[in-house]
Amino acid sequence: MKISALNVYQVDLPLKEGRYNWSNGNFVEVFDSTVLEIVTDEGLKGYAECCPLGSAYLPSFALGVRAGLAELAPHLLGQDPINIGAINRTMDAALRGHPYAKAPVDIACWDLLGKVTGQPVYTLLGGAAQEDVALYRAISQEAPEVMAAKIEGYAAEGYTKFQLKVGGDANDDIDRIHATRAVLKKSDLLVADANTGWTRHEAARVVGAIANLDVYVEQPCLTYEESVSIRRRTALPFVMDEVIDTPNTLVRGIAEDAMDVINLKISKVGGLSKARLMRDLCMAHGIPMTIEDTWGGDITTATIAHLARSTPAEFTFSATDFNSYGTVTIADGAPLRVNGRMTASERPGLGITPVFDALGDPVARYS
Repeated sequence: MKISALNVYQVDLPLKEGRYNWSNGNFVEVFDSTVLEIVTDEGLKGYAECCPLGSAYLPSFALGVRAGLAELAPHLLGQDPINIGAINRTMDAALRGHPYAKAPVDIACWDLLGKVTGQPVYTLLGGAAQEDVALYRAISQEAPEVMAAKIEGYAAEGYTKFQLKVGGDANDDIDRIHATRAVLKKSDLLVADANTGWTRHEAARVVGAIANLDVYVEQPCLTYEESVSIRRRTALPFVMDEVIDTPNTLVRGIAEDAMDVINLKISKVGGLSKARLMRDLCMAHGIPMTIEDTWGGDITTATIAHLARSTPAEFTFSATDFNSYGTVTIADGAPLRVNGRMTASERPGLGITPVFDALGDPVARYS
């Protein structure tokens, strides 16, 4: 089997809530997502999606996905897509860095491998470790009372885990955390996610002011070193996200006891192959994970579900159903939330079928 063509689609994903706000005044109203179709000479097709969270979150942006695919495509044509190790080595030799642009190629190859073998991707990633996975809900940064009201509404839909977007003014963030924790059940989990938005002194103030609450602190500062400094100043459980972006940074974090939980974003680390490696490292060292991505629609959600379903529940801190945040359906067969949980398809590959009426014509073709 050989790759005979790569077709690239661009699709806008508007938000049901209209706007998503996080640290330092950043926001997105319509997400720019890229869908990749890998076509083989035997007629099988594999699919993947990559959707950066704007251009001010990680070193990634929507046009960069498509530019990266243009750079990689000549090196991928004629390659065997189910030799996924060779595919990744080819990409790494052709393009230094840019893991988010390589991620859809890797994921689409896993989709093809599942179709060739007649197995769902979660089986290939280690087999079913749980029937369904618990989801978290991200609460966009707003006034404390608005965020508290939204949490109550989503709790009624079955969510029990909430990621509160803070990383703004420290005084406001202290109020946000207190107001939202007050409306939750004792068994509900609350994560105060600063998305690198606090300086060290602001983070120190916040963790001191919420020390008596049952809350996780996530990625308070821009750098690994600053965040570890805050980790040393609080007894609250600690989550690292943006700075754990490679197996090497994960190994460092484990060795230095930098966190209790990580957020494992599939496209951030380069796709399912590297995400699986990091997942297994976390499991070997007792580190639970939120299994997710930067953003996306139905295909991203399906990819998350397969990795999460192949991960034991005790190591799955939570997962994300991004397709419930948007207004556009881009694939049939994607997971749907039921009482705050979702599961992966039993069909071969990712188990999704793109809705080409939503995707439109390819914005680029390589053959």
